[in-house]
Amino acid sequence: MQLRGERTVFTRNSKSLNNQTMQLSEGRYQIDGVDILGLVDQFNAPLYVYDAATMKRQYDRMTKAFSKVKRLRINYACKALTNVNVLRLFQQWGSGLDCVSVQEVEMGLLAGFAPHDILYTPNCVSFEEVQEAVDHGVRINIDNISILEQFGAVHPNVPVCIRINPHIMAGGNSKISVGHIDSKFGISIHQVPHVLKVVNALGLKVEGLHMHTGSDIYDSGVFLQAIEILLRAAADFPDLDYLDFGSGFKVPYKEGGIATDIEDLGEQLGARFNEFCAEYGRDLELMFEPGKFLVSEAGTFLVRTNVVKTTTASVFAGVDSGLNHLIRPMFYDAYHHIVNVSNPEGKQRIYSVVGYICETDTFGVNRQLNEVREGDILAMANAGAYSFMMASNYNSRYRPAEVLIYEGQAHLIRRRETMEDLLGTQVQVDVLKSTVPA
Repeated sequence: MQLRGERTVFTRNSKSLNNQTMQLSEGRYQIDGVDILGLVDQFNAPLYVYDAATMKRQYDRMTKAFSKVKRLRINYACKALTNVNVLRLFQQWGSGLDCVSVQEVEMGLLAGFAPHDILYTPNCVSFEEVQEAVDHGVRINIDNISILEQFGAVHPNVPVCIRINPHIMAGGNSKISVGHIDSKFGISIHQVPHVLKVVNALGLKVEGLHMHTGSDIYDSGVFLQAIEILLRAAADFPDLDYLDFGSGFKVPYKEGGIATDIEDLGEQLGARFNEFCAEYGRDLELMFEPGKFLVSEAGTFLVRTNVVKTTTASVFAGVDSGLNHLIRPMFYDAYHHIVNVSNPEGKQRIYSVVGYICETDTFGVNRQLNEVREGDILAMANAGAYSFMMASNYNSRYRPAEVLIYEGQAHLIRRRETMEDLLGTQVQVDVLKSTVPA
């Protein structure tokens, strides 16, 4: 049997936005019972807020969807949100960890993950960094033949995973499509014969095969096609212990938006994987590495309105943040739903929400919001993944604080930066120090 490629696997409309992470109760917006405006009073703005209950719900959905697979491992792709407290949550829930740098590996070990539960999947790194990961005892995933040859020469007895590029164009944006023929990621599926020669010549033990086609996949048929490609390649590797199908599962960003029906995918892919294991002769472990699927909806970004500015063409709500804190709308043309949490009963008006950076940093154009007044707090949904992690100090602005809502309580998990933080790594040259006139 082959997986059927109906679009239904990846096209379930979402009736609610942010999937109950932010709720309106008695005229006040809350996250897991915690008042949002109270959070701003306590921690100030701009502020990232994460809901642990939403993360757990998404993690449980995945494990339940693939419950018919005998061996399943969900490796949280921690590049989405790497705060050590978030990593500890996933470790406690039984997750593994997908890391793309040795620094993420070290953060994962600090958070309590066992080395065997961490898969290190870098690209275009030096062999020295790969060696550091080996020294930490984590699983190694190699995505080019040059490093594979170096690895085999030095570590012939260390099991290795190989990342395959299936030459599939998938993903919601060109910047997050990583499995096509022009991508820097993975070893071409057409180079598998070369890989086998290297493996046999150096006596390498290949314990896993990996692929990741991209994020925000819209066409299920494309994703399922890539899976069949990897399954065919797996038949040439007799010592496999696991197959990693990456991720790319889509979450809704707007009401009625497209989302991955993970339950339907689990039914189809789980059956196909079990069938393959029977053909292969033993039960392999099925791995996924979701990031956005697990944490995107859990995050809410809170900003304060500095000014309401009317021009001949637009009404701008200018806020105390910008692309330095949330670059996704500018970088990916990403949509983040915006709510005026200070004025939930206000009359609906049209605004373009913009930032305070000396560049064009527009969060949303012509959005219908409850009337925005200077000082109002605006909430941006789906801010859990690739949001704070891509923040910067552009314009010498401080990065915001992060708060985790866990079991109905707010916990500060990263303080707001200060001028001392900005200067902390700068080395001031004595001869360039200015003198203050007497």
